[in-house]
Amino acid sequence: MAARTKARKRAVDVLYAADLRSADPVDMLRERVAHANPPMPEHAVRLVEGVAAHAGRIDELIEQHARGWSLERLPDVDRAILRMAVFELLWADDVPDAVVIDEAVELARALSTDESPAYVNGVLGAILDAEVPTSS
Repeated sequence: MAARTKARKRAVDVLYAADLRSADPVDMLRERVAHANPPMPEHAVRLVEGVAAHAGRIDELIEQHARGWSLERLPDVDRAILRMAVFELLWADDVPDAVVIDEAVELARALSTDESPAYVNGVLGAILDAEVPTSS
């Protein structure tokens, strides 16, 4: 498994746990970093901190584009995957958008329901279309 793929999985784990416990993701991250074996990848730290820094806008975008579901009704793991991927799409310029979406879909396939990969793909695609200008 590629290093960034592992980092994304670790970031989703932290975001998921923080959400379930109604805890601050950065506090949860610090706790995990202190006890991590193997060490927490830098990219995972960047993702969790980025989601926390942009949480309001990220959740607003997910709510706006998650057709048929409110943020609270989404499966917990899908919510964590979407939050991480939206941050990476909009604020991490060093990863191609297609890679971000593909990795999020693969995480949904591995960690969530049978319907989740297509749903995650659709939400992220809609956010990308609405928020990222195309160059022509």
